[in-house]
Amino acid sequence: MIYTALAFLAVAFLYASVGFGGGSTYTAILIETGMAYEFVPIVSLLCNIVVVSGGIYHYAKAGHLDLNFALPLVITSVPAAFLGGYIRIDENSFLATLGAALLIAGILMILDRRLGSQTTVGSNRLAMSASLVLGAFLGGLAGITGIGGGIYLAPALHLMRLADARTVAATCSLFIFANSLAGLGGQLSKLGSDAGVLLNASYLVLPMAVLIGGQLGSRLGATRLPAAPIRRLTGLVILIVSVRLLWRVI
Repeated sequence: MIYTALAFLAVAFLYASVGFGGGSTYTAILIETGMAYEFVPIVSLLCNIVVVSGGIYHYAKAGHLDLNFALPLVITSVPAAFLGGYIRIDENSFLATLGAALLIAGILMILDRRLGSQTTVGSNRLAMSASLVLGAFLGGLAGITGIGGGIYLAPALHLMRLADARTVAATCSLFIFANSLAGLGGQLSKLGSDAGVLLNASYLVLPMAVLIGGQLGSRLGATRLPAAPIRRLTGLVILIVSVRLLWRVI
């Protein structure tokens, strides 16, 4: 468990620096450890919540959180994430869905070198409608795959040039926090009393590890670290994770 905790700490630092929680990689690590896949999303979502709580604080403190921009995305994503988390799927479908979604997200983050280099201003009504639809779709996908969804949201926002890199990171932190709570509720409702299996003291070290890594990463990401190189590095990690997940399905 100590090696898993160290891996979680490193993942939390990297992902928190760009406003993510790290749920996708926590999921991959836990699957590699042999944990039953039904319980993997619960641990990943819990760690997500711990990490992005710090991200919201640090990005808001640095003035990067725009609630008028973020809330329309969150409003529709939360119920969709709960419903997605409640859906029962078999292990191969779970891994295939997660792997394919992460593959697309990773490629978009790596290949588009202009991500976040400029922003566009469109119709407020159009932007609001797009945000509501996008939030619902990505929230549902996040709930099904057992992660917060920021890893899907960030490439979409960057490609649409709707905000600068740090505003996107702050928005993703809030989006992940809300959807991780909703997705966790759906996952726990689905498992019922079986969720008690997770009440193992050895797992408590994982939220503690991501708390440390997440606090360091979000503080540096909000104030000092250059956004573009970290984003592309994170995209590479996402790509590797997606390939490993898809390989297990083949």
